[in-house]
Amino acid sequence: MPLSYRQALDVLVGTGSQGIKAGLDRISALLAEVGDPHRGLRGVLVAGTNGKGSVAAMIDSACRAAGLGTVLLVKPHLVSYRERFIIDGRAIDEATFARMMDRLLPVMKAVEPRAGAPTQFEVLTALGVLVARQRNPDVVVCEVGLGGRLDSTNVLDLGVAVITNVALDHQDMLGDTVEQVAQEKAGIIKPGDDVVTGAGSPALAVIEARAAAVHPRRMLRLGVELEVTAESRGHDGIAAEVSYPGGALSLRVPLPGLFQAPNAAVAAGACVALRERGLPLSDDAIRRGFAAVSWPGRLEWLAGRPALLLDGAHNPAAVAQMVPAARELCGERPLCILFGAMRDKDAAGMLHHLRALGAPPVFTQAGTPRALPATELARLWGPGARAVADLPDAVLAARLLAGREGVVLVCGSIYLVGDVLQVLGRDRLGEAVAGSARR
Repeated sequence: MPLSYRQALDVLVGTGSQGIKAGLDRISALLAEVGDPHRGLRGVLVAGTNGKGSVAAMIDSACRAAGLGTVLLVKPHLVSYRERFIIDGRAIDEATFARMMDRLLPVMKAVEPRAGAPTQFEVLTALGVLVARQRNPDVVVCEVGLGGRLDSTNVLDLGVAVITNVALDHQDMLGDTVEQVAQEKAGIIKPGDDVVTGAGSPALAVIEARAAAVHPRRMLRLGVELEVTAESRGHDGIAAEVSYPGGALSLRVPLPGLFQAPNAAVAAGACVALRERGLPLSDDAIRRGFAAVSWPGRLEWLAGRPALLLDGAHNPAAVAQMVPAARELCGERPLCILFGAMRDKDAAGMLHHLRALGAPPVFTQAGTPRALPATELARLWGPGARAVADLPDAVLAARLLAGREGVVLVCGSIYLVGDVLQVLGRDRLGEAVAGSARR
């Protein structure tokens, strides 16, 4: 009997016990067993430390504005695993999810004796490939998970390789220097690719060296072939002027924060690369697509008394960029920080940047074993910290501290943002995935 949706979720959540394992052997074995459906897919593979999701969403929105069929594969999700598989702007339905999982289950069992049990992320990658192959879109936009070189998404050779930027994150797996992290992320570049990057020194030199070794079709580098100037429009996002060899674009992006300017430039460069590879992606379509883009949980404002500002910044570099944007959006309103982080993140580095807001913090934890205990976060902060492990109670405490005219800034982890949305009853897909073993 075919799996029901709930059964399919149970199978997927169960694979979370395998943890994180770098390497392409298991994903290659999975895909070989179903006929290598990843071969022949075309589009954009998006790696980088920060901004991957925003860049992927902009590219996807521009392609849809041009009338192209798209499959967007992003990670992690806020509430539902279905958010990771977006077909023409909509998350896959429960029946499709269950059908793809039902097809993959015997394959997982078949490859385990010779390749090992696949991890949850590898299963999700395989599911995304099956969804894309079934749909056969004009463009696949896939966000890389961890690093790039040994990430399971690196089985894809889509034609355009994007590296948004490089900063320290996941040092336990990617290395302790920016150059080492860049080496891992540059591993997505394949012969004949168009390469687009917003990385600066010293990461850029590493990316350029990788590109030179595999002979890409061309490179578009922010600050070299790509230039951007931008101004903030507050809650309305940014206005950006992007120039590229042979043209320029005036863009309006409804995602707040000036840190979206380099993201917009990189995404525009990827769209130009797709056009030069034969897709009918006009400047007008790019403008309309960027103006319509939506990317929840990234400086997302929820009106109320108090208001909430949700952001998935989860490393020091991202928090450093988010803080001035949050202050601009909140103005002179009283502010309270609701913060939670994962054990493998540089929580102390993030808290260092958050202190600049001068706001009282409430520390809590998302519903995953990876979460750092609220008491440990409070210890890192020192005097004035409040630790409330129970998330609904933590949300209430933060709202009381902010006051009816204030703002609660929720940050530190995309998992925390997703869990807060569930506490608030803002489940966009009408489902809550309890016990999700999210990466």
